[in-house]
Amino acid sequence: MPSSYAAAASGSPSSSRKPIPVAAASTRQPAPSPAAAPAAPSPSNPSGISDSDPSSYSSSGEETDLTSSDPAAASVVSSYLSVAGDGADLSKVGIFLSSAARRRSPPCLICFDPIRPSDPVWSCSASCFAALHLHCIQSWAHQSASAAPSPTWGCPKCRFPYPKSETPTSYLCFCSKTVDPAPDPWILPHSCGDICGRHLNANRDSGCEHTCLLLCHPGPCPPCPAIVPNARCFCGSRRETRRCSHQRYSCLGKCNKRLGCGIHRCPVDCHDGPCPPCAVLGNHKCECGETMEERLCSERVFQCKRECGGMLECGKHSCERGCHAGKCGECPLQGRRTCPCGKKDYPSLDCDAEASTCGSTCEKVLGCGRHKCHERCHRGLCVETCRLVITKSCRCGCLKKEVPCYQELTCERKCPRMRNCGRHACRRRCCPGDCAPCPEVCDKRLRCGNHKCASPCHRGACAPCPLMKTISCNCGQTFFEVPCGTEKNQKPPKCSKKCNTARLCRHKLECRNRLPQPHKCHYGACPPCKLICGEELSCGHRCHGPIAPPNPEFTLKPIKRKKEKHIDCTPGTPCPPCQEVVLVPCFGQHLGQERAILCSKKRQFPCQNLCGNPLDCGNHYCTKACHVLQIPLSQPEGDQSAIQSLASASAFAEPCEECDLPCQRVREPSCSHPCPLPCHLDDCPPCKVLVKRPCHCGAMVHAFECMYYNNLNAKEQQKVRSCGGPCHRKLPNCPHLCSEICHPGQCPSVDQCMKKVNVRCACNTLKKEWICQDVLKEYRRSGCDPKQIPKNQYGIGLLACGEDCMKKVRAAESELHLRKTQEIKSSVVEVENVPKRKKRRNRGPERVESSKFQEIKAFALKCLLVIFLFIVVVAGLYLLWKGVYWLSDWMNEMEEQRVRQRHLKPGRM
Repeated sequence: MPSSYAAAASGSPSSSRKPIPVAAASTRQPAPSPAAAPAAPSPSNPSGISDSDPSSYSSSGEETDLTSSDPAAASVVSSYLSVAGDGADLSKVGIFLSSAARRRSPPCLICFDPIRPSDPVWSCSASCFAALHLHCIQSWAHQSASAAPSPTWGCPKCRFPYPKSETPTSYLCFCSKTVDPAPDPWILPHSCGDICGRHLNANRDSGCEHTCLLLCHPGPCPPCPAIVPNARCFCGSRRETRRCSHQRYSCLGKCNKRLGCGIHRCPVDCHDGPCPPCAVLGNHKCECGETMEERLCSERVFQCKRECGGMLECGKHSCERGCHAGKCGECPLQGRRTCPCGKKDYPSLDCDAEASTCGSTCEKVLGCGRHKCHERCHRGLCVETCRLVITKSCRCGCLKKEVPCYQELTCERKCPRMRNCGRHACRRRCCPGDCAPCPEVCDKRLRCGNHKCASPCHRGACAPCPLMKTISCNCGQTFFEVPCGTEKNQKPPKCSKKCNTARLCRHKLECRNRLPQPHKCHYGACPPCKLICGEELSCGHRCHGPIAPPNPEFTLKPIKRKKEKHIDCTPGTPCPPCQEVVLVPCFGQHLGQERAILCSKKRQFPCQNLCGNPLDCGNHYCTKACHVLQIPLSQPEGDQSAIQSLASASAFAEPCEECDLPCQRVREPSCSHPCPLPCHLDDCPPCKVLVKRPCHCGAMVHAFECMYYNNLNAKEQQKVRSCGGPCHRKLPNCPHLCSEICHPGQCPSVDQCMKKVNVRCACNTLKKEWICQDVLKEYRRSGCDPKQIPKNQYGIGLLACGEDCMKKVRAAESELHLRKTQEIKSSVVEVENVPKRKKRRNRGPERVESSKFQEIKAFALKCLLVIFLFIVVVAGLYLLWKGVYWLSDWMNEMEEQRVRQRHLKPGRM
């Protein structure tokens, strides 16, 4: 099956001998890349048609014997070769026959699916001979014919227009003789196996009436091989016996035919078609004979720019024409004369006399073509603009209005119809219905996936991509073209040329003897050099590895496969990086953190430890991550040389962090206050913080310097804290205060208080003064705890009551009894004098007497409430009056608008 029916013959027909070359004329210069897509067909292939199967043929210049390629193809051309003999020319049809003999599956240009031998197809018989699926081309034709303004559709490949009546309806063979040809393995796919018999239309202009001698075949018919005796050349001066397809020829002699001037003969070589204009220079006069110019013989008849100015036959008027030959002619004013409107005749009026007006209405048709001039007969043109007021309709018919006849009426309505593309609205103001074609660009992604549709916006599917992609070998001398979008599934052609890739390794002469024999063109690098490099690297080591594998730039990388691993070196380039393993320390030179790294990738690195370098304070260490040490400028020379091995001159060097912690030393002598200075190396200064300590009795608070107070011993601190005054602390067993000087610890006079206490009997009648320590002894003797005695009861009840106490008690009791009896009597008398309360049902409403101020206040509030209600009523009436007036004005305005609209409607009609 042909690999692509979208292919065409490359180059002009050439007469070749057996064996017949299939595609020998397709050789080109090397292509830049296998996937490069040309913008247009190459000069050697002007039709832009080629085979789409890379393995079906190659254009490497090697001839292929078509008769030995396949028995089916040999049977197709056998009858033609028997007639043509050595003059057989199958350069155009050979591509289709060779690909069809191999039964390849070319893609359909509409659906991009492969065409199988059993699929119904349609072949373009006008130009490109592309084969497409029958159902695909039927759908294509229906969509194209319905979207186009004219009922035509074009071939998806060559765009040749077909009328709608030629839409394919059935599956025909290539010669269109057999309907639904049955597949036969002994003949070409989609062929009926009979003689083609199509007229050789390419030669019918020269009188060829022969038919094609090949069996039913794809592609164009070959040139007519018949012999024509006495074939004349283009100029007719020579006769030869030639092939029918080449019976029109040039004898390469002078044409010598008489040119159009009738004076000179054609100086061009024997050519086809009419002779060129005569190019002999000469001096020639214009038609009036007043001007002479140097001109070509073919342009000898010309007119000058001067007016004629001669007298007409009347002898009264001059000729107003330009340069002309012959007489000036008759006067146009002679003969029948009429008035300006043409209603009255003046048969005997002289040409120099002016015709008078008739006085009737002019009635000439005005420029509008509908009305006549209503003025009296007049000279000159009628009024250009017809001002008669008529009722006109706009172009879309939505508006009618009385306007002057000359004025065009258009409305502001935008057309809502869809354009012929079916995607965009017309949106033209006052559209008469003939919406213009859509001016937008389609810009849809084509089926090829590489380009967008550049056609105007249209209905249906877009046309296939017209571009072709070139698939070439590595050297570029063997190539083929495929439709755009199918290049991803194509394999590069097999080239039989020798590989011309130059060796890129450093010892070309030494490894040349070890290479295989010269091989054919291929993708990828040639077999690698097996010798060891041995060059000295910049690090001091030597390159001991072989030359790197091939450069991926010269390797064919299919798109669907995974990309190969990137290689850093190629033959002919500098040696690969050093692969020796060395131990590299970290930035901070920490022990045990060295790493084994390739020499070419040797560089210091930060480890996972902290820096740990002592800070300037001498108390802490650097907590940064491992970094390159930096030698400070203030470092002494001896220390600088000591840490030079730890420091690096790299640009990444950075100083250790600055210690910003406060001083954390323990002070001597010990103190609870921190040192106010930042972290330092020397001793801390003396603590000057004031420490507050109360005296022993709590009467006052002393303030001491922390250093002074902490340097005293315990006895001295107790002594310093004494205030020197009385203790003033309450004794625990009695309500009195300590009378000793301020002292630490428990008061010494707890049980020896010498204060005087008033002691009383239980009834407070007897009273004596005792010493406090005797009162404590009495309480302890009686079994009472002095601490539980309240202060106001201290000393009461210690004395025993006497006779005076009893008398006093009796007198008090008798007086109390007398007072109780008097109270009882007085309460009875008061109860008897109180009147009884009335029952609830007999009681009337109780009167609440109000003051004068309350009455005045209530009256004022009532007056204010009345005034407020009056103001609210007045305001409501005022607003109601305003609202009625506003409603009346609004109704008047609406009535005026309604009247105005009623007067405007007849004008619009």
